[in-house]
Amino acid sequence: MKAIVGLGNPGNKYNNTRHNIGFMILDAFANTHSLSFLPDLGDYNSVGSSLDTSHFFLYKPTTYMNLSGKAVNQIISSKNIELENLLVIADDINLPIGSVRLRESGGDGGHNGLSSIINSLETDKFNRLRFGVGNDFEAGQMPNYVLDKFYENEQELIRLATNFCVTLIEKFIVGNKKEMMNYFSREFKNIQNKINIEEK
Repeated sequence: MKAIVGLGNPGNKYNNTRHNIGFMILDAFANTHSLSFLPDLGDYNSVGSSLDTSHFFLYKPTTYMNLSGKAVNQIISSKNIELENLLVIADDINLPIGSVRLRESGGDGGHNGLSSIINSLETDKFNRLRFGVGNDFEAGQMPNYVLDKFYENEQELIRLATNFCVTLIEKFIVGNKKEMMNYFSREFKNIQNKINIEEK
């Protein structure tokens, strides 16, 4: 069984903010497959289903970003999830708007949510999807920037890249991380070309 965790902050005031792109991608996936999140027994909202014969759960932690590791540890323990079957989705200010990166391990890149997960699991060896939210902010303004909503002229880029991420998640669920990585390698240039066209 696969577990896909989108990182973000709970509460309406954080809806559609850059730091909540993990939630936004899972919401897009859920909408595509007519699924609805509900409170779970742990510190997260979740929904489970299957694609073809592959079972999966989507999770949105309710711990706030800096304590994401608490929720992920609960998920791993309660569902007996192997780390190779875990995919974490997070925003990344080090990537341009709408850019996507897949990694099977690595550091937190300054991201408090990923740092919390690494510390809680005591390993950095888990799959993560990093979604670029840009870094158009002055020195010292990063917290305000990531907690702000996407600009209107970024909305179409976010939509295109989010749809691409939904497909990546589908590949991860019905196949494995290798199939997801292979699809990413084949199609990433195409989605980036579409995004570049929209930016002009």
